[in-house]
Amino acid sequence: MRPTRAPRARARVHHAVVPSRGAATASSSCATSSRARSPRAPSPRAGLGAALCAALLGCGDASGDAITEADASTASTAGTSGSSGAVATSATTSATTGAGPSATSGGSDSATSGDAETTGAETSGDGLELPPLETLQSGVFATSPVCAECHSVDADATALRDELGADISPAELWSGTMMANSARDPFWWAMVTAETLTIPSAAAAIEATCTRCHAPMAAVDAAKAGEPAPDLALLRQQGDGPAHARAQLGLDGVSCALCHQIAPEGLGQESSYSGGFVVGDDMQIFAGHEQPFTMPMMMHTGYTPVAAAHTGTSATCASCHTLVTQPMTPEGEALPGLHTEQAPYLEWRNSVFNTELDAPDPAARDCQGCHMPSRSEQGVPITTRIARRPGGGDFPPVEPRAPFHRHALVGGNTLVPAILRDNRARLNPPASDAALEATIERARDLLANETGSVAIAAPTRDGDALEFAVTLTNLGGHKLPTGYPSRRVWLQVTVRDGADELVFRSGGVDGEGRLVDAAGEVLAAELAGGPVLPHAALIDVDDAPQVYEAVMLDEQGTPTFRLLRADGYAKDNRLLPLGWSAGAPDVDRIAPVGVAGDADFTGGADTTRYRVHAPAADGPYTIEVRALHQVISARFAAELFAVASAPGSPIHAFQDMYEGADRAPTLIASDARVVD
Repeated sequence: MRPTRAPRARARVHHAVVPSRGAATASSSCATSSRARSPRAPSPRAGLGAALCAALLGCGDASGDAITEADASTASTAGTSGSSGAVATSATTSATTGAGPSATSGGSDSATSGDAETTGAETSGDGLELPPLETLQSGVFATSPVCAECHSVDADATALRDELGADISPAELWSGTMMANSARDPFWWAMVTAETLTIPSAAAAIEATCTRCHAPMAAVDAAKAGEPAPDLALLRQQGDGPAHARAQLGLDGVSCALCHQIAPEGLGQESSYSGGFVVGDDMQIFAGHEQPFTMPMMMHTGYTPVAAAHTGTSATCASCHTLVTQPMTPEGEALPGLHTEQAPYLEWRNSVFNTELDAPDPAARDCQGCHMPSRSEQGVPITTRIARRPGGGDFPPVEPRAPFHRHALVGGNTLVPAILRDNRARLNPPASDAALEATIERARDLLANETGSVAIAAPTRDGDALEFAVTLTNLGGHKLPTGYPSRRVWLQVTVRDGADELVFRSGGVDGEGRLVDAAGEVLAAELAGGPVLPHAALIDVDDAPQVYEAVMLDEQGTPTFRLLRADGYAKDNRLLPLGWSAGAPDVDRIAPVGVAGDADFTGGADTTRYRVHAPAADGPYTIEVRALHQVISARFAAELFAVASAPGSPIHAFQDMYEGADRAPTLIASDARVVD
């Protein structure tokens, strides 16, 4: 047994011990929200300028004053000069004096004394050459390898295995997920860079906002110390300095010690959205299992396991997966109104899956029911010990428990895990190639079996015209697709005659993932600055496919692909979930756009009619339909790469990775019919 740690040590001693062994532990997107916070959880926006953060996050301060250029300039300067400097100076002081996080502050002296040279830290490469993960315990937080010492499999233990003996440990499953790699995601780095280049005066606040959910332990650690929020530069810190220690917390993504320390305060309320979760100072680890065996965790890590039902609710996920911002001009001035950029939680509450109702539908289940299933991959309910001895073997007092949720955190992202795997030397993901590949396969399986279905209705004839309808059904508890607006789903329809000659194609795609017409020419809508494909009720041409997507709109009515320029939607025809009600709460924030007049665009499904020239004499005809999903639409990528940036920037680095990746769409569902 290793030496006992003091369970509630307050000295901010940073233990950077060894690189991660490729396994890490337990379980979200980009922003902070104004809320009444308890004294133990100071506002994460210290040092940013209240007016600027109010403008970015759409949550305002007591005065409600609009942002000014002076505010933006001040905040940008403070955030840039103070972030790594304040971290380094005050953290070093705490480690020396034994003062806790609340005893430190990020004042002007701190901000002027902590550049990379004076702290012994170094900044690597172009921002996408990231250091490997280390074992580290610092104040309230620890990196995932600390948790993995007990919450991983061992040859001499039965813990964390399914009925076939397969590894279902949080350490293994979580490590390959987007949650584990949220701060290493090169697409996120490129998008944050594009946002800061679009509104330079707000750069520091933009980075602080996005790291709140993508590097949350670093963000909360800084807030508790009263120091400026982390920026992208902090995440590249290397060396032995305290800034590097905080960078390690950030690079561990949405980690065990973050999700399992989120308190129930305010969850599901407006104040909790956009990263408004609360993490206390009590080092309590919340989980759903009653009567936890507390002693081993307390002695080994200083954390106390506490039974708490809120960890299994959608409201916990909603704190980062509901993002509301305020539109801004390129000069950094706030515009009236708010913009809801992603809201799967609000969509879920307007579906049959909502568990928060007094009388939930029999189909109701929380986010965890789909994304953290409590059944094995064979469909068997899981019962297992949830921890083992650090040195190997089972803890006899830890009895098998159920339900146990697999920390697979499966979604629809098949692209970025592959990029992480293929660019390991630069991005240094903690997961093994096998763990990343398993994440990709789980995403493919979710898309193919639990996301949607497509069906071709019986075709009819009108002279030489063949007419048929295609219905796409949403099987999920939120819009399809949902989340960040880079995603899209579309219908690929082909019709071949009796000689197997192609007579019609809509929704074709080339080898680079771009939509093309029947002749193979890339559609103008796929190019930066091109038109937006409208929602269609009837399709009879080959260059206007049915694409389900959200396209943002700026205050001048021009399509935009920058979040903080968004002032609404030019189009949002993403499929609504089953049970959708036009009279539900928050419907004005998540209502579809651009589908007026399409009577069959309803909760749970949409039907598109097709009319094709197909003389009966040339039959029989084969109709094939495929519903396809893409993580980053070709148009979205083109707009990102069109942002002017310096050579070697994260945008250029991601472009290289993206162009070297397999960008083929992923199949959701298919159907086929043969008709005369």
